[in-house]
Amino acid sequence: MPPVTSGLAVGSLVAGITSILVSILVICVGAIGGGTNGAWAAGAFAALGGLTGLGAVLAGLLGMRQIRRPAPPPAVRFTGRGLAIAGISCGGTGVLLCLVGVGLALLSALA
Repeated sequence: MPPVTSGLAVGSLVAGITSILVSILVICVGAIGGGTNGAWAAGAFAALGGLTGLGAVLAGLLGMRQIRRPAPPPAVRFTGRGLAIAGISCGGTGVLLCLVGVGLALLSALA
């Protein structure tokens, strides 16, 4: 049987990219949105981006485990190690960017 790309690895990459896109929105709202309303909006989107990023990291780690697991010959082998690594790194970057965006929003609200 030919190897199959891990769905967990692909899902991790998609969630990681989504996390980065949402975190860019958090940074934009945090830097431009003035006052308390901008901080609340940035916090709401940061929660979404943070959960998506953490989900990407978790799915990537599970995908790596699935890919590493040895399988006897009649079983399906999984590939996609690079996708899982990219999903983990994108998810972590998205979480960090969300934290930066929330920090900008708080600084903007306090100023």
